[in-house]
Amino acid sequence: MKRLILFRHGKSDWDVSFAKDHARPLAGRGVRAARQMGKLLSKASRIPDLVVASTAVRARSTAEIAMEAGQWSSQLRLSDDLYASSPSRVLLFLQQLHDDPQTVMLVGHEPTWSGLVSRFTGANARMPTAAMAAMQFPVARWKDLRFGSGELLWLLQPKFFRHFSL
Repeated sequence: MKRLILFRHGKSDWDVSFAKDHARPLAGRGVRAARQMGKLLSKASRIPDLVVASTAVRARSTAEIAMEAGQWSSQLRLSDDLYASSPSRVLLFLQQLHDDPQTVMLVGHEPTWSGLVSRFTGANARMPTAAMAAMQFPVARWKDLRFGSGELLWLLQPKFFRHFSL
C-alpha cells in the first residue's frame, strides 16, 4: 500500500516585489498555516517518508516551515516537475520514484492538486492554500500507480484548526 499526501503551498504575498511568479514568497498567513499543518501532521503521526516540493519559493518555503514546525525527519527534495505541471506529468513523476518511501508528500500548486485528487479518486475536491489531501493506493510499487485507483483518506484545511493550539 502506498500513500500520497498533496500539500498546496501556503498563501502567497502579492504585495511584495518579485521578478517572476516562481519567486513569489509566502505571506504571513501562509507561514502560519504551514506551521500549523506541519504540527498537525506530527500530532496525528502522519509524517511522510519523503517530501518533494516544487522549486517555487512559496512551495519550498511551505515544505521547510511545516517540516521544522512538526519536527519531521523526512527527506526533502525539490523538483521543477511540480511547478506549472499537470496531473499527467505528476503521475509520471510519481511512477519514477524509488519504492522505499511508503508515504510521499508533494508540495505544489493549483489547479494541478485538485485535478490530481479528482483523477486519482474521483472525488471533486478543492484545494485551498495550505490544504492537505491524503490518498492511498493498493500498489506495492510507485510505477504501478494509476489514475482512478486511489482512495481519498482525508482533506484538511488550516481554517478547520484555527481555534486549536497545536
